[in-house]
Amino acid sequence: MTYEKILEDIYNRFPVYQQVGGVALKPGLGNIERIDERLGHPHRKFKTIHVAGTNGKGSVSHTLAAILQSAGYVTGLFTSPHLVDFRERIRVDGCMIPKECVVDFMDRNDMFLNELEPSFFEITTAMAFDYFERVGVDVAVIEVGLGGRLDSTNIITPDLSVITNIGLEHTQYLGDTLAKIAAEKACIIKAGVPVVVGERHPETDPVFSSKAQQMGAEIVFAEDVAKMLTHKEEGGQMVAQVQHAGQQQPREHRFSLTGLCQTRNMLTVLAATEALKKLGYDITELDIRDGMADVQGLTGLMGRWQKIGSRPDVIVDTGHNAHGVKLLAEQLEGEFSKHIHVHVVWGMCNDKEPEKVLALLPRGARYYFTQANVRRATPASELYEIGLRLGLNCHFYPTVSQAMNRARRYAEPADLIFVGGSNFVVAEVLDKDSNS
Repeated sequence: MTYEKILEDIYNRFPVYQQVGGVALKPGLGNIERIDERLGHPHRKFKTIHVAGTNGKGSVSHTLAAILQSAGYVTGLFTSPHLVDFRERIRVDGCMIPKECVVDFMDRNDMFLNELEPSFFEITTAMAFDYFERVGVDVAVIEVGLGGRLDSTNIITPDLSVITNIGLEHTQYLGDTLAKIAAEKACIIKAGVPVVVGERHPETDPVFSSKAQQMGAEIVFAEDVAKMLTHKEEGGQMVAQVQHAGQQQPREHRFSLTGLCQTRNMLTVLAATEALKKLGYDITELDIRDGMADVQGLTGLMGRWQKIGSRPDVIVDTGHNAHGVKLLAEQLEGEFSKHIHVHVVWGMCNDKEPEKVLALLPRGARYYFTQANVRRATPASELYEIGLRLGLNCHFYPTVSQAMNRARRYAEPADLIFVGGSNFVVAEVLDKDSNS
């Protein structure tokens, strides 16, 4: 079959969590372990770095990959979900897995997978590991899909584990407190493998410290390695002054990711890089500089405070849960001083507590509520009703295209159109933008 037919077949036969929700989850590691055994345990043939967390794990994963690429390592990168192209999930040195390799993997394993009936994510995880071995990567950065303990990626034993932060998310699967969620994510900590934790929190610090002690793993909190002194946006980059532990003078770092949340991600990356250097990775200050300065160009990262248009400015961002939207709202507040009006095209999935999230958004914007073309989308009319109760200036539109068209119609050249609330809303806008 052609790539297009193979991809259609994968979507039709194997449930996708991002599309249908919890019915797509296959509890336990049994399926991925069976697939892994059939493939000859490919993940044991290269080094790995494992990244979990509520928010920031995608940005941190891409930035670590960019730094490793700059250091000369052949670098695999496995992330999820994709925005426009399925192959975004599996990259080597920033290049997406070739279509023929997707076809080859399914041809070789189709009958076995049909009998096993794994989830979509289990298949993509196995496909990534198999491809990385065949290409011969030196190291792969592996982003956790959901949680940690039962995530398909958790069959690896990495050189380094990274946990960016903990917020209330997927509570029906991971637990209804920060401590319970932290316990799920802490299960990526392996015996003797150091772990970097991006953010401190009184409810989660003891969970991570206890797990690390139990596993004989060194634990490092990012703020003990590097502290942010100042930061500003300059020339499309974040320019930050950072105080590194053991150094008298602060150092300047330039980061091509400019959202407010990236200040925390930068410190997590710097701490993780220090840990990798201690493990023997050959990473220089120049490699760190070059990798951080061009994350998008080196890895293909999209959807993180990404500017896709001018006059009016159009910015998209995939932040979608309360933990992430809080910082996103703060950044949007800052845009009112730069633009005459701020227009927000916003849609959400039905597991994201819309009332709590919408309450965080700035009151001065004009809202165009919408819904992506997926089963998990919260109806735009429901968001509109919540918005009215919260006193937002809002309307609703049944499709993302209609919402964008209306926002563009009302926006003046000096305005901002912001698109967010869901990966799928952002994906539809990026897809149309790339094809226009």
